[in-house]
Order: sequence, then C-alpha cells, then structure tokens
Amino acid sequence: MRRSSRMKNNDGSSISDKIILYTLIGIAVLALIVFAILMYSKNINDEVKDSTITLEQMAKATDNEDETQSTGTEIGKSVNEVEQENNATNSSNVNTSNMTNIASNTTNTQNTSTNTITNETNAETTNNTGTQTKETKKELSFQKPVEGDIVREYAKDNVIYSNTLEEWTTHLGIDIKADKTTVVKSAEEGTVKSIKNDPRYGLTVVVEHDDNFQTIYSNLLTSEFVVEGEKIEKGQAIGTVGNTAVFEIADEPHLHFEILKDNVQVDPSIYIK
Repeated sequence: MRRSSRMKNNDGSSISDKIILYTLIGIAVLALIVFAILMYSKNINDEVKDSTITLEQMAKATDNEDETQSTGTEIGKSVNEVEQENNATNSSNVNTSNMTNIASNTTNTQNTSTNTITNETNAETTNNTGTQTKETKKELSFQKPVEGDIVREYAKDNVIYSNTLEEWTTHLGIDIKADKTTVVKSAEEGTVKSIKNDPRYGLTVVVEHDDNFQTIYSNLLTSEFVVEGEKIEKGQAIGTVGNTAVFEIADEPHLHFEILKDNVQVDPSIYIK
C-alpha cells in the first residue's frame, strides 16, 4: 500500500501517465520539425527550379531581343528607305504637279492674253465699223425737186380750198408751180420703190431713202428716166411735170410733192433746204 501511494503525485495523477504524455508531445514536436524541414526543402527546390526556368527564359529572351533588334534594324532601314523613296516620289509628284500647274497657268495666261487681244481687236473692229458707219451714213438733206413757187401749202391739221373739188379739204403735200415738161429731180439719193398711176394724183413715182423716209412725186407727165428698184442719186432726173392729177386738174401745171417719215406724211417745207 505504501508503494502505490509513492507512484502518485500530490494531484492524484500517476507518473506513467505523464511519461506517456510527454512522449506523445515529443513525437508530435518531432513530426512538426520533420514536416517543416520537408516543406522548407520543397520550397528551396521550387525556387531553384523557378530560378533555372527564369535563367533559360532570360537566355531565350536575350536571343529574341537580339533577333528583334536585328529585325528591327532591318525593318528600320527598310522604313527609312521607303520614306526616302516616298519623299522622292512625293517631291517628284509635287514638281510634276507644279510644272503642270505652271504650264496650265501659262496656257491660261496665254489664252487670257489671246482673248484680251481678240476682244481688243473686236472692240477696235467695232469702233472702226461704227466710225465707218458714221462716216458712210450722212444726214439727209432734201432739195426742191423743181424750181418754182409753192402755190399750195401742206395742210394736215387744217383745210384749204380745192378749185377742182370746189370744197375745203386737207392737203398732205406741197404744190410747186412749174411748166409742163419741166424735169423733176430726186430730192435725195435713194431707191425707186414704185411707179404707178394714182387715181387721185395721176402718174406718181415713190422713192425710198435712209431713216425710213420716202418722197412722192405726183401729177407727172412722164417717168421715163427711172425704173422700179433703181438706185438713184440726189438731183437725178426721174420724170417731167404734167397735169394728170384728177383731184388737182383745175389747177395750173405743178408738181405735187410729199415727204413721209415712218409712213406718215410730214410737212416738206420743214425738210427742204
């Protein structure tokens, strides 16, 4: 009984139990140490492998970088050459374009100069033509067809007495006293429009002039000196004085003379000079 009591501690636990407990703890600690050593070794191996791979990759990367630099150098040269060629091409194109523009501008300038010269020539031609026209075209100046006194005046807005009709009536011309067979001359140059027997004023010659003027010679005896369509000069003979006008047969021999402007009778006394 005494021996059993010695094997126990004061707290009641046996010494053998403590030994077992310490042993287990020691085994656990040892296992942990071994596990830690193994894990540490594995990490070192992994790091070594990673370092090896990294070195290999660095070597490959270095080789690739050399190739890249070499390739980049070759590409860089090609690019520079291409840029130089492009610059040369662009410069050539610019020069060609400039030369084309210069040639075009020169052509346009020449055309402009030609057009200017042509316009100036046309203007000069027009001016010369206008000058020639003005020089060629002269002012009309009518003369008396026969020499003699005016025995009956122009009367459009008033009336005068007619011995033949024995009444007061208008008179759209002037009557110039002249003996029979007196030569009647053209009052101005022109073209013979017609020769006719008028039922009121007898044998009549109508002459056209510039500026839409016409002269009418009536109460003629003959018109043997001209034909229709003939161009005649101022003072050229066109007929002789007679007494063929039915409306003026009671009057003494005379020339019935009219002037028309734009087909309207006007006072001959105003135009005769």
